[in-house]
Amino acid sequence: MKVFAISDLHLSTSVSKPMDVFGDGWVDHFEKIKADWQSKVSKDDLVLLGGDISWASNLDEAESDFELLKQLSGTKVVCKGNHDYWWSTLTKISNRFPYINFIQNNCFVFKNYIIVGTRGWNIINDSSTEEDKKIYEHELFRLELSLRSAKAVQRGEKIIALLHFPPFDADFKESEATKMLESYGVTKALYGHLHGKNVRVIPKMTKNGVEYILTSCDLIDYKLVEVDSND
Repeated sequence: MKVFAISDLHLSTSVSKPMDVFGDGWVDHFEKIKADWQSKVSKDDLVLLGGDISWASNLDEAESDFELLKQLSGTKVVCKGNHDYWWSTLTKISNRFPYINFIQNNCFVFKNYIIVGTRGWNIINDSSTEEDKKIYEHELFRLELSLRSAKAVQRGEKIIALLHFPPFDADFKESEATKMLESYGVTKALYGHLHGKNVRVIPKMTKNGVEYILTSCDLIDYKLVEVDSND
């Protein structure tokens, strides 16, 4: 089996939020993702979706977007993105979409892997507001809860962190988030959120034993990235 990842699908089947206003690459972007998904993901594989799944504002609006995901192969894991306004309590979203495994203060065990994660937030700097600092600290707390839950059940499995925001700044400096990932033995950390041709990105890099992998769909050519394999 293989582990794949992609993020920032920004689906909008029930609301008027066309993504092609952000450039020609976004024209029919989900059709490109779907074609790639169908070409390489089997029912035995794991697909990690790093937030900003749907532009919907509530669960009713999100239904048709999640129906698109339901039709695709693989076991699916989702963390929250900053535009996932439909996100409710873990109980409510899990009951509404039982074919999706949601990460929030918890972990998900799948074969030889444990998936942890959180939305994250912008790295704190001199221009950060008090509200930014509050949100960032809360997200660190959520990440640690998820990591603790993984350690409580770990029996040799690899820990993969599913994040929406990058855990570092544009210069890839270490942060409280990266230190936490290292201290809990995370092997790979996935992140998205970044978009456009002018953002500073490195698709894959390893720092202090953690491999960081970019998953923003427009920056990976609307194709799922292979994260790991048990083959």
